[in-house]
Order: sequence, then structure tokens, then C-alpha cells
Amino acid sequence: MRTDLASVVRLEDYRPPRYRIPTVELDVRLDGPETLVTATLSLEPASRDDAGAELVLDGDELNLVSASLNGKPLDGDAYAATAERFVLAKPPKKAFTLTLVTKLDPAANTKLMGLYRSSGNYCTQCEAEGFRRITYFLDRPDVLSVYTTRIEADRDEAPVLLGNGNLVEAGEVEGTSRHYAVWHDPHPKPSYLFALVGGKLASIHEPFTTASGRKVDLGIYVEPGKEERAAYAMDSLRRCMIWDETVFGREYDLDVFNVVAVSDFNMGAMENKGLNIFNDKYVLADPETATDADYANIEAIIAHEYFHNWTGNRITCRDWFQLCLKEGLTVFRDQEFSSDERSRPVKRIADVRNLRAAQFAEDSGPLAHPVRPSQYKEINNFYTPTIYEKGAEVIRMLKVLIGDDAFRRGMDLYFERCDGTAATVEDFIGCFAEVSGQNLDRFFTWYEQAGTPTVLAASHYDAAARTFRIDVAQKTPPTPGQAKKKPVVVPIRIAFFDEDGRRMELEPLEKNRLRGELLVLDKAAMTVSFADVERRPIPSVLRGFSAPVRLEHPVSDGDLALLFAHDDDAFNRWQAAQTLATRIMLRTVAGEDDEAGATLLADAYRTFLSGDGPQDPAFAAQALALPSEGDLIRELGSDVDPDRVHAARLGLRRRLGRALSERLTHLRNVLASREAYSPDAASAGRRALRNAALDLIAVGEPSVGEGLAAAQLQSANNMTDRMAALAALAQIPGPCREASFDAFAERYRDEPLVLDKWFGLQATIAEPETLDRVRRLMRHPRFSMQNPNRVRALIGMFAAGNPTQFNRADGAGYAFVAEQAATLDGTNPQVAARLLGAFKMWRTLEPARREKAEAALRSVQARPGLSRDLSDIAERCLA
Repeated sequence: MRTDLASVVRLEDYRPPRYRIPTVELDVRLDGPETLVTATLSLEPASRDDAGAELVLDGDELNLVSASLNGKPLDGDAYAATAERFVLAKPPKKAFTLTLVTKLDPAANTKLMGLYRSSGNYCTQCEAEGFRRITYFLDRPDVLSVYTTRIEADRDEAPVLLGNGNLVEAGEVEGTSRHYAVWHDPHPKPSYLFALVGGKLASIHEPFTTASGRKVDLGIYVEPGKEERAAYAMDSLRRCMIWDETVFGREYDLDVFNVVAVSDFNMGAMENKGLNIFNDKYVLADPETATDADYANIEAIIAHEYFHNWTGNRITCRDWFQLCLKEGLTVFRDQEFSSDERSRPVKRIADVRNLRAAQFAEDSGPLAHPVRPSQYKEINNFYTPTIYEKGAEVIRMLKVLIGDDAFRRGMDLYFERCDGTAATVEDFIGCFAEVSGQNLDRFFTWYEQAGTPTVLAASHYDAAARTFRIDVAQKTPPTPGQAKKKPVVVPIRIAFFDEDGRRMELEPLEKNRLRGELLVLDKAAMTVSFADVERRPIPSVLRGFSAPVRLEHPVSDGDLALLFAHDDDAFNRWQAAQTLATRIMLRTVAGEDDEAGATLLADAYRTFLSGDGPQDPAFAAQALALPSEGDLIRELGSDVDPDRVHAARLGLRRRLGRALSERLTHLRNVLASREAYSPDAASAGRRALRNAALDLIAVGEPSVGEGLAAAQLQSANNMTDRMAALAALAQIPGPCREASFDAFAERYRDEPLVLDKWFGLQATIAEPETLDRVRRLMRHPRFSMQNPNRVRALIGMFAAGNPTQFNRADGAGYAFVAEQAATLDGTNPQVAARLLGAFKMWRTLEPARREKAEAALRSVQARPGLSRDLSDIAERCLA
């Protein structure tokens, strides 16, 4: 599909491969810079018309040692081989075998794609196009093969040898210090799911029996000495396997399921068939080193990668344009799992916070693209919040539209019909249209159209006529390459409350426009009318966040306070407080001191926190967390001064901290616990609320907060409370803060994942000296530009999590991040490109900052020899 390294790949140009590769036999001899890979490929023409067609295999920085056809060495003039491709001009017209030997140096592979070494261990990462860095291949997801892999290594160097599928043979290489293992995966898969691991690893194992009685050995491999920290990951794995059997009817299909944790990894984790490879931050946890958020992330990501066994592996993508088919669907599945394991309302709020912070921001800038893009230059740059999070929201909307029963039947049909295939979004949506009897053609616009729609809602009550109506309309702003937008199908859940906070049951005059709580806006505008309405209704719109849209609904501040107190939809109850807080802060940015609004919000919180606190502390913690500076920047939309935004948010937090100080202190005392740490949802919720209270006290009354935080830092028996205390101290300049940072670093000097938290916290301090602090931390002995986790923790957090300092008025923040991205590009283009993605909102800034951000981007673009990854992001940001 790609004909040139710099060419644009377009969905409309898709053509099926001219050759199939039914089986692949790999012999991988791990031997440092002399590593040899022998790939024996069985090839056959895809059709009679393809017989004898030129065979072109993909490569990337490969060194070919030899090539053989049907067991006989090929003459040099029979083929052409470069580092990027292997061409056989006149292959046999019938099925044939091609054997290729390549030589690799895994330790020199700093891109961490293909076969590389991490902390001395060999491992692979092949999605999206990494397999071509191991051997020449038709490296595309619609080529499905059965793999058998023989791995050989020195036993002392790599006593553990793991591959895809089931272990079928292992033994010693006679007369040497080497040994081997042969792994066979009976399920056809694309090359991006290939994996192997070889190294010095310890492991934990547990047996699992599927619903049909299959015995499965579950194994998690980690650095020696860290086995106990894998216990929660193992527990999460068992729970998600049972959940998938119960909720989706999906059982595991091999004799083993292995997870390997590595410290150098570009992504979070990878769902390789039977051999998941993880960034170790999403496997390792104990109370001393991991926060509640870490435990929740481990649970979710272990589940995500396991769920890919069906939504991604058994059914894969026809091409990379269909990436949302596996990622969006699997995110939806892991969100549902976490919702069932924890608090569904709190999980929904957390997911929407993440969606708005990452995907809404992406949708409103130069990097906007549809859930299913129509073209790309570098596929690695499309592992984005739009593909993952918005892709999940589209599936959630589908479930709302057709109902739970039809959704389950549609999933069952999809699994039955598409198992063992490389599918498309059309295949997926077609299953739901068939079982529901609904025409989903217009719903498909969500996959094809970029941008976040805005739903405008307005209600009108005529007391004299006792009539009420609600008008809803939609608009989607232009995005790159899509100036004109079509209306999309928007499911809007809606309910009504009276001025005493009681539910009102209203019957619309247009019977077909409101089904229960569901209003389906499938055109530019719509009105729903009601008669015989005795009291003014207060609408609760977009309940449960039933569609990934922005809502503009001009209800009064008082009505928002009422909904926060009485709405029986937890999400909209939370949203009411968020909307009120946003209004207050935006008024402050505009130069208005909204004392009345701040007082109303403080009173609402005081009532909410009365007595010994809310019944759901985790929900209360979410309610107390104000909209972020990024949320406010996105709402402002243009000519933004990040310093004014920061000041407005800080000012409201200070007011609330002072006004609620007594209540917050009482809550902290009520929620204090001396029990042993447990990561369960209820315990985590209590800690979350207690630490949210500390955060507001620290900003409202710094002298009091500093004492409370310092005491908590010393007495905490878990990393959650310790990090919360350190975060509170980070807001209060002075000797106590610096001494606390130093003591923390000394205590955890040998814990890289904990030091990442330490790096990240300092990178987000909203003070002019922070850029100098970040530069100093880059010289810290535990920081390394070669490790993606370290880079993301320090430079990535500065760029993405510190709006005032990244967006410094003097442009130094832009220049710093641009320089680091350009420097990193030579060794790890993927991480470099993600760093530069921090510029995605630069066009919303005020003119002086815009000018400096543009200059920084152009300085990157002007660098000679940029990778395709980084040049693509720079080009799109500047387009």
C-alpha cells in the first residue's frame, strides 16, 4: 500500500495483497550484534491473475545475508534487495517457499521497533510496521499467517525464551552453551502480532480453567526480585478473563497466556497473541511504590490487552485505516470492565475527563482527523485519542441507539461472522444494522467526519399557556481537509426536574421524538414540545454523557446548583458543578470578579459535604476537582492567555479552600485510616476524597496545608497518600517543599517508576523557574533520554501538563520542547513525534505566543534528515 517512504497512503487506494503467506517459520538465533533471523515463507498467489506477479516485500534498515527459493540459493540477478525492500521480479506461478536470512543488532535498535534489547533482555514491538525491521515481509494487517518460531540463545544470557502460541519443543543445542525453544501459534495472525522475548526473567504462574474446561497456564514475567509486584496484575488478568466469558461470551483459546514487563517501551502495552509485552509501569505494583491510579491503570490495561485476543487478534483490521475497529472497540470493553469492577459513575466521569482533555483538544486543532482516517503519511502518528477514546464513544453511542439486547446480539454476530478475518468498520456496523433492523448509514458519519460537534439546547416555558418546549441543534466546526460538515446522529438522554428538585414526567406532543429519556438528534435542528406543564421544568441534558459532543445550554447558575444537589444521574450531577465552576472562571478571565457565583458554588459544595461526607467518596473527589486549565483554554477557543487562565483557576480554588476549610478538615479526620493499604475501589475512594480535601486546604491556607502535607508525607503507609502530600507541598514554594523533594528522591533512588512520579510532579509546577528546574533534572543520574518513560515523565509532563510554563510569554517553553523533540528524533522518532504533539493547541493562543510557537515548529521542520514521524507532526501542525 505504501509505494514511497514519503508518500501519502489513502484508504481509497486499498488493494488486496497479490500474495498470501499461509505459514511462516522463523529461526531466531539471539547472539548480540550477530543475531540471525531465518524466515521461511510459504507464498501463493492470491488469485489466478496474480500468478507470477512481481513480489515486493517490505523492509526497514535490514541487512540481507542470503535468499533461497524452494530450498535453492537465488542468484544475485534474480532479486533486488535494499535495506527497505526485497523484490523478486519473476516468482513461480504456483505456491513456493522463500527463505530469507537477515542479520540484526538488537542493542543498536534505539527506535524500540522490531527486535531490540531492554535492560539486557531481547524483546520485540511490531505494531504497526516493526516486523519489517526483523525480516522482509508483506508487512500489512490483511496478510494472516500461522507462525512457528524457533528461538535460540546462550542459556546464561537468556534462560527464558518466549514466543507466540504454545510451547511445542525445548532443549539444549548439543555441544554448546546454547538452548532453544519452539513456539507454535495455530491461529492465523498478521505480522504486527508477532513477538518473542529472551532474557533473564523471573515469573509468577497461576492455573486458569475456562468456562468450557480448557486448562490455561497464566504467566507474568518480570525482572528478578519484582515477582511480588506482579500479583495485582495477575489478579486483574483472572478477573477480566472471567468477565469476558460472562459479558461477551469470549473464552481464551491457547494453553498459555504470558505477560512480560519491560522497562523500555514506546507504548503502554502490546497484545501479541499469547505473549503480551507491557511497559513495566502497567504491571508492577505494591503499596510502597504504586498509587491507587497505578492500580486502576494496571487493571484496565491488563484487561485491554487481554480483550484484544478477540477484538484485534482473532478479528483483526483489514488495513490501518480500520485501527479504530480494534482499538476503539477494545477501549469500550475495558471501560465496561472497569465500570463493573469499580464505580460506574466515577469511571464514566474519569473517562469523560480524559476524553475532553486529550481528544476534544485534538479535535479542535491542526491534528484533528476522523475516527477512521482517509489518509496518512505515518501510521504511528494515528495511535491517538481520536482512534482510541472517541472510537470507544462511538461504540457506546451505538449501544445507546439500538439498546443493550441488540448490541449484544450484534457483537455475537460480529464474532461469529468475522472470526479469523481482517475486517472493516463496514463489516462491524453491518452486524448491528442486521440484528437491530435499523438503518445505520447516517450513523457512519461519526467514522468519516472529524471535529467535536456542539449541541445547542434551549428551553422555553410559558407559564400562562402551560406549555414547554426544548429546541436542540447541532454544528461541527471545520477541521483540516473538511470545511463542510454533515449533521451526525446524536443520542441525547434527557430528563426534567422541577424547582424543588423532583423528577417531572413529561409526555411530548411529538410521540416519536422522545423514547423514554432518549432524544435522537439526526438532523441540523429539532424541537420537542409539551403541553399541560404546570411548573417550569429544568432540563438535565446529555445524561450519562450519551454522546461525545460539547453542550451549550444556557441554564441559570441557580438551576445548575439545583441539578448538582438533586439530579439522579450521577454524571450530570457532577457536570452541573463543573459547568458552574467553568462559568465563574471564564468570567474571571474576562475581567469580572464573580463573587456571587463563587459563593453559590461554595455553598453548594458545603451542603454536598455536610455531615460525615457523601456516600460515594470517589464521586465526591471528582466533584471537588475543578475543570482543568486545558478545559478552560478549550472553552475560550481563541486568543488565549494561559497566565490569565491559570490565575482565574487558582483564584477560585483559593476561595473554595478558604470557604470550605472547616468542612474539609472535618472530612480529613473522618476519612483517616490506620488500616493496612488495600487497592479496592471503596478504600481508594476514601483516600481520593481525603487527598482532594488536602489539595484545597493547601491552596486556600498554605501555612495550614504545608503542615498537614508534611505530616502526611512522613506518616503515610502507601504511595497514594505520599504522592498526594508531595503534590500539595509542590504548590507551596519554600524550604519545606525542596527538602521534601530531596528526601523523596533519596528514599526512592533505586525505584525508576517512582522517580518518574517525582520528575513529573516537578515538571508541572506553575512557576517561572520550572524550565530551569527541568533542565537541571535532565542531568539527574536517574534520568535518561534513551528511556521513553523518563522522557514522558519529565519533558512530556512539562509540555502537556504545565500550560503556563510550556506557553511562556517569552517562547522559551516552546523552544525547549522543540529542541528536545528534534534531538530525540535521531534515536526514537515515535517518542519525539509525541512530544511535538504538545503544540496541537497553539493556534488558540494570543498572537504573541502564537508567533513564538510557530517559530519553534518551523525550527523543527527546517532540520535536515527528520524522521517521517516527526516531519509529519510538524507539517500537520503548521498546515
